[in-house]
Amino acid sequence: MTSRKKPEADLQRDYPLYVQIGMVVALLILVAAFNINYDSRGDFQVMLEEQDVVEMEEIQQTEQEVTPPPPPRPPVPLEVPNDEIIEDQDIDWDSSLDLDQALDTGPPPAPEEEEEEEQEIFIAVEESPELIGGMQALYDEVSYPDFARRAGIEGRVVVQFVVDEEGNVTNPRALSSPHRTLEEEAIRAVSQMQFTPGKQRNRAVRVQMSLPVVFQLN
Repeated sequence: MTSRKKPEADLQRDYPLYVQIGMVVALLILVAAFNINYDSRGDFQVMLEEQDVVEMEEIQQTEQEVTPPPPPRPPVPLEVPNDEIIEDQDIDWDSSLDLDQALDTGPPPAPEEEEEEEQEIFIAVEESPELIGGMQALYDEVSYPDFARRAGIEGRVVVQFVVDEEGNVTNPRALSSPHRTLEEEAIRAVSQMQFTPGKQRNRAVRVQMSLPVVFQLN
């Protein structure tokens, strides 16, 4: 008579159940694995150390000073033979001084002439100098230079001068001029003019004035 296995010892009977349970557990583990959040960037912080700021200064290039060349050497003195013969001179040391004799010192020096003080030149006075004959007398004296006429040069020359105590023109000079030829003619013409002297406190004084001389071609 053959012996039979007990139902508790038969492993093949519960095998399908164990397989299903294992598959369910594996499925749950797989689902859980997909649902887990692996992004850890929210909690991760990077601490950056502060870097030292390095300031760059612009260095200006300085000009190099050129060393001056050394001074030239002085010339070497050359020995020159001295052919001059010094003759012996007899000096008479036996001389006597007569204290009673008057010394001849010559005439006294002439006194130095005192320099005349330069009189003051006024610019503005109580009575200004007046040109005798007016500006017409000046233009009657002016002659247009031939060179300036042929070259078509024209313009105004301002002549500055000083009227002395007698009404004469002294120290004329041109303050502005378009050409040298016109300047020379204007100075010449103004120098020929005569003025009534300027006065300050009823005394004739030297007065500085200026007149324009216009050169215009017709």
